[in-house]
Amino acid sequence: MKILLGLGMGLSLLAFIPQAQAQPAYGSYVGGGLSFGVSEGNVNSGEGKNTSVVAAIRYKFLEIPISLRAQVLFGSSTAFVPTVSYDYPLNFDTDIYLGAGVALTNSASNTPVGNKTAFVIQPGIDYTIPNSSLVIFGNIIFAFDGYRNGGGTATALQTGVGVRF
Repeated sequence: MKILLGLGMGLSLLAFIPQAQAQPAYGSYVGGGLSFGVSEGNVNSGEGKNTSVVAAIRYKFLEIPISLRAQVLFGSSTAFVPTVSYDYPLNFDTDIYLGAGVALTNSASNTPVGNKTAFVIQPGIDYTIPNSSLVIFGNIIFAFDGYRNGGGTATALQTGVGVRF
């Protein structure tokens, strides 16, 4: 939008006021939230459900629908879950994704994604709050054979808020 402003004796100043534009949901961000274990291995071996704080980062490649993602789950034990995801925009504010990677744990203690190194699949969604730099994220991590004693798939739900960069 252009606005012409008069300044005294016939002088004019042409001012440009930028129009607001929506930002796509598929930008990079860093954030935090919670992780909830929804499965359990061998409960007698301490492989029960667990809740942790989660720190998340997403780096979006600009020209292709691929992102590098990483989540660190902090609790009684720590897990690091790096993934590569294929991102699909639903609209200008929302995209869904499917990631694949690995869950790495630092001890035999249980985390929401189990207590041993495991292959993971991570479906999720990112929603950018309009006219802000905030992103609400949510995903599920399926860590196949994620328990040392109980076997089976460790499943965890992550949710939180991030800030785009």
